[in-house]
Amino acid sequence: MKQPEKAPWYYLLLLILAGESVFILPFVLQRVFRPTVLKVFELDNVSIGLCFSVYGFVALVSYLLGGPLADKYQPRKLIALALWLTALGGLVFATFPDYFTLQILYGFWGFTTIFLFWSPMIKATRVWGGQKSQGKAFGFLDGGRGLVGALFGTLGVLVFSHFMSVDLEMASLEESRFAFRYVILTSSAIVSVVGVLVWLFMKLPEHQEKKIVIERITVSQIKEVLRLPSVLLLMIIILCAYVGYKITDIFSLYAQDVMFLDEVGSAEIGTYLLFARPVMGVLIGVVADRSRPSLLLFLGFVLSFVGAVIFASGIVADISYFMFLFSIMIVALGVYAIRSLYFAVMQSGKIPLVLTGTAVGLISVIGYTPDIFAGLAMGYLLDSSPGLEGHQHVFWMLAFFSFIGGIAGFRYFQLYGKRYYDKPKKY
Repeated sequence: MKQPEKAPWYYLLLLILAGESVFILPFVLQRVFRPTVLKVFELDNVSIGLCFSVYGFVALVSYLLGGPLADKYQPRKLIALALWLTALGGLVFATFPDYFTLQILYGFWGFTTIFLFWSPMIKATRVWGGQKSQGKAFGFLDGGRGLVGALFGTLGVLVFSHFMSVDLEMASLEESRFAFRYVILTSSAIVSVVGVLVWLFMKLPEHQEKKIVIERITVSQIKEVLRLPSVLLLMIIILCAYVGYKITDIFSLYAQDVMFLDEVGSAEIGTYLLFARPVMGVLIGVVADRSRPSLLLFLGFVLSFVGAVIFASGIVADISYFMFLFSIMIVALGVYAIRSLYFAVMQSGKIPLVLTGTAVGLISVIGYTPDIFAGLAMGYLLDSSPGLEGHQHVFWMLAFFSFIGGIAGFRYFQLYGKRYYDKPKKY
């Protein structure tokens, strides 16, 4: 099958904008404002972990069913619908609902952000990358998403600070809710606008759009995809990598619990981390297309393992603020490098472009199971051993998964690291 012509630059820009906007409400706000979210929703770490688990269970089914959907319908329409429905959920979020309703809301977001969104985004990125720019496409996607997330985080901190009329240490529950409500509503409005932009402008010429969809997905095609070693290895690689990404959620909490920063200071740590992601994603993407992406994928796990051991040892608690940031960046470089590359190696792994949605759905069923257990496990470890000890336990968990991921990454490099396979089977 001849590869579609390369899509224009603004196509990727819209993908980047949509790719992070859809996750702002369920994830990014919690990453940047973790202590504040726990306060205004009156939750502990286990409770918020259970919300993420509900999201994960719904997402698990959505990955499987949503994958083939992405191979039948145009990405633009599915992505826009996902953005609008996610923003609608933000209106419920802004009411600070009771815990049961909050769990239902996270289940709803599991549907909107995964069933309608995830596979279409990955497939559209492969289309933009063409035969020779997969590393750049996914590196720019993840790096750009990181920049969008950082900008949202910065905007959120500014909005929160503006509407917080009293000293943070003295703020009551209602005063914190008043300020954070504006953060949620501002985010929801922006997500809705991004949906409109995607619907109107993320278009390809009609003849190109017809090349990237398939009328019917057969059982034999699904079986063929499952038989690919690359698909099985990517399941393990993404599972381990995603545990690492989920654990970056606690850095703002670490800043408060161990480094003793206030709510704004801890939110700034989360925002610094978000700003590191675009720089690392773009650099990795550019380098990957000039080298071997699967080798860089393996090295990312090595860095993640080293950074995890540094935090797990407890030495970070006794060092300066600057060294604390430096240690975070070691983990971030490893985690973000892996995230930038694990879908970029699909082409070298001989996964057909036209079946990208189906392959992504199958891979993600296993790869994103940390949505179910990671938040709950982190919450249990943090609450059962408050302070430094609980954080150490979480980072030992990261070290374990980084080690397993490194083994799978090295095997992928052995099988597919020599050259790209640019002749997928025609369907």
